[in-house]
Amino acid sequence: MDSLIDYILRFGHLNTSEIALIKASVTQIELKKGVYFSEAGAIPRQVGFVVQGVLRGWYYNQDGEDITRCFIAENSLAADYLNLESHQISTEYIQACTDCKLIVFSKAQWEGLSHSIAGWDIIKNKMVQLCMYQKSRKGPVVSQDASSRYLEFLKNYPEVMLRVPLRYIASYLGVTQQSLSRIRKNIS
Repeated sequence: MDSLIDYILRFGHLNTSEIALIKASVTQIELKKGVYFSEAGAIPRQVGFVVQGVLRGWYYNQDGEDITRCFIAENSLAADYLNLESHQISTEYIQACTDCKLIVFSKAQWEGLSHSIAGWDIIKNKMVQLCMYQKSRKGPVVSQDASSRYLEFLKNYPEVMLRVPLRYIASYLGVTQQSLSRIRKNIS
C-alpha cells in the first residue's frame, strides 16, 4: 500500500486523513499469469496500480493476430482509461504476463474520491496524463528499423525483457520471434 501512496504523492499533497480515505477505497488483488485485468467486449470498471508483476495491453488486428500495444510494470497505473471514462466497450485486453499483485480502485471509488479530497481531480488528472503519455511514448516507431526498435524497447522497458515471453516482445516490435532472436544475437 505504501508504494501506491508514494506514487500518488508524486502528483500532489495529501494529509493523513486523505491518505486513510484512499487506503479505505482500494482492494488488493492477485492475478495469476494469463488472467485478464480488463477484456475486450466489456466496459472497463477499474483502475489498478501494479505493485508486483507485468501486464500487457493488447488487441487483435484485422488478421486475427494478437498485437502487444504496451507493457505495464511495477509502480504504474493499469487501466483502459478512455473507455472507463466514456463508459464504452473496450477493444483491448489487459492481461497478466507474470503473476501480479495490484491495488485496485473501482470506477466509483476512483471518481468518488473527488467528493472527499479537494485536490483529487488534479492529482488524478496528472496520474492519468503520465499513464497515457507513457503508453503513447513507449510505442515502437514504425519508421525505425527493427534493431533500433529493439534498442528503444530495452531503454523504455529494461525491467520487462527477462520477465515476459519473447513472442510478446516480438509482437510489440512488429517482428517475428525468429527476427527478434537474430536481432538479440547481433546486438549482444
